Amino acid sequence: MSLERDPPSGVLPDGGLLKRSLVIAGHRTSVSLEAAFWEALRQLAAARGLSVQALVGRIDAERGEQNLSSAIRVFVLRAVWPREGAAEHASRSG
Repeated sequence: MSLERDPPSGVLPDGGLLKRSLVIAGHRTSVSLEAAFWEALRQLAAARGLSVQALVGRIDAERGEQNLSSAIRVFVLRAVWPREGAAEHASRSG
């Protein structure tokens, strides 16, 4: 049995889902995300002085009815999306 290892810090990994177990609001849950999203989430958490688990807890508290994996992906995209690009995209679609 082989164990998949995380890539070195700062290296954007290839696709492929990685499933991680976390304790969120006192409940154990598992989240499946592409390796690149886990790395981005790790970097965003570190930049905020948080653990990945703590950051996911915050995302979970604000996600409403959205699936947790989807909420994490949207959070990461919003965090890294250039503001000019987001405004331009919004003006095209609205």
